[in-house]
Amino acid sequence: MSHWLVLPILLPLTAGMLNLLLAKRAPGVQRAVSLCATAGLLPLAIRLLALAAGGEYSVYQLGNWPAPFGIVLVLDRLSALLLLLTALVALLALLYALNGDDRRGHDFHILFQLQLLGINGAFLTGDLFNLFVFFEILLIASYSLALHGSGPERTRAGLHYVVLNLLGSSLFLIAVGTLYAITGTLNMADLAVKIAAAAPEQATLLRVSALLLLVVFGLKAALLPLHLWLPAVYGSATAPVAALFAIMTKVGIYAIVRTSTLIFPAAGPNPVQSFTWLPALALLTLAVGAVGSLGSDRLRVLIAYLVVVSSGTLLAGIARFNVAGITAALYYLPHTTLVTAGLFLLADLIARQRGVTADQFSPAPPLAQPARLGVLFFLGAVAAAGLPPLSGFLGKLLLLQSVSPGEAFWLWTVVLAGSWTGLIALSRAGSRIFWKTEGAGAAGAPADLPRLAPVVLLLGLSVAMTLFAAPITRYAEAAASQLLQPRAYITAVLESEGSP
Repeated sequence: MSHWLVLPILLPLTAGMLNLLLAKRAPGVQRAVSLCATAGLLPLAIRLLALAAGGEYSVYQLGNWPAPFGIVLVLDRLSALLLLLTALVALLALLYALNGDDRRGHDFHILFQLQLLGINGAFLTGDLFNLFVFFEILLIASYSLALHGSGPERTRAGLHYVVLNLLGSSLFLIAVGTLYAITGTLNMADLAVKIAAAAPEQATLLRVSALLLLVVFGLKAALLPLHLWLPAVYGSATAPVAALFAIMTKVGIYAIVRTSTLIFPAAGPNPVQSFTWLPALALLTLAVGAVGSLGSDRLRVLIAYLVVVSSGTLLAGIARFNVAGITAALYYLPHTTLVTAGLFLLADLIARQRGVTADQFSPAPPLAQPARLGVLFFLGAVAAAGLPPLSGFLGKLLLLQSVSPGEAFWLWTVVLAGSWTGLIALSRAGSRIFWKTEGAGAAGAPADLPRLAPVVLLLGLSVAMTLFAAPITRYAEAAASQLLQPRAYITAVLESEGSP
C-alpha cells in the first residue's frame, strides 16, 4: 500500500493541531502553517490523480486491518479528481483570506484545516460509518466558518443550517444502524455484496435505508426541497468561506454518486428503487434555483442560487445512470465549482468598492476599477450561464447529448430554460452594478493584486477547461465507466493485501 493515500487526511489534521497549539500566540505562524499545508495538498492531489488515471484502485488499510473488518481508504478516478478540485479551490480561497478576512474572527485557520480534513476524508473513505464521521468533521467546522465575521444575518442563517444538519446527522445514523442490523457490515464494498444477496423480506428495510441516505445526502447537496438553507448561508458567509463552501456541496453529490452506483446500483441483482426519484428531483432543483436567481436582490445571494442550479444540473446527469450522463456531470462539476468560487470572491471585491450599498442591486457610486472587474464579471457570467464557448456550455452540451430523442423533452426544456434564466439574472445584476451608478467617485478603495489574483485564476480555469476539454472529457468518461462497473471496486477492496 502507498502512504500517499493517507496524506490528504494527515496534512490538514496536522496543520489544524499545530494551529490549535499556536492559537492566540503567533497568528503569523498560524498563517504560514495553514498556507504551507494547503499548498502542499495541490502537488499531492496531482500525484494521486496520476496514480488513479490508469484505472487501478488504490486501497489503504488503516492499522493494516483487512476489509471489511478494518477501515480502508480507496482512491479511484472520481475521488482523485475531487481531491485535486478541493486543493485548487482551498488554496485560492486561503490566499484571498490572507488579505485580512482570516482576522475577522477567531480560529479561522484551525477551522479551515478541519474543513479540508472532513472534505478529503469523505472523498477517500471506503466505509459508510467513517463517511458519517468525516461528514460531522466538515459540518462542525462549517458551522463556525459560516459565522466567521459575526453579524445578525450570519447568526440567523447559521442557526437554521445547524438545526437542519443535526437532523440530517440523526437520519444518517438511523440509516447506518439499519444497514448494519441487516448486513452486519458498513464497509461499502462489503455492503454492495451483502445487499445484492439480501433476502426478499429485507427489501423494505433496504428501501427505507436507501431513502434515508438520499435525504441526508440530498440535504448536503441542496436537493429540492432540502435546498432552502443554502442561499442564506452562502449569501451571508465571508467571501473565502463561501468559495470553500462551493466544494462542500459537492460532497453530498459525491455521496449520492457513490451510493447509487456501488451500494444500491439500479442495475444490480437486488435493486432498490429509492433513487428512481432522482431525475425528477434534479430537474425541479434546477428550476427552483433558476427562479431564485431571478428573485435575488443581492449578488452573493444570486451566486448562491447558481450553486443550487449547478446541483440540479449535476444530479440530472448522474440520474441518467449511464456513461454519457455521468461523463457530462463529471466534466461540469469542476467547471461550476471553480466558477462559483471565483464569483463569490469577485462579489466581495465589488461590494468593497460600492460602500454601504455593498452587493445589493441598488444604485451606488461608480466602481474604482469598472473595466477590470467588469471583464471578470462578464467572464464569470458567460461561464456560469453556460454560454459558448466556455466550459459551462460544453458541460451542458454533453448533458443534452446524453439522452435519446424520446426522453429529451423535459431535460432539454429545463436545462435550456435554466441557462436562459441565469443569463437574464446575471445580465440584470451586471447592468445595475456597472451601469446604474449615482454620485461621483468610487465609494471604496480599488482591489489590489493579492485579492484580484485568486479571482482571475479561478475564473481563468474555466477558459483552461475549454482549451483542454478533450483530455478532461476522456478522463471524465473513464471515471464514469469505472463507477458503473462496481465489481472492480469490490474486488480491489475485499481482496487487497499487504502492509503499509
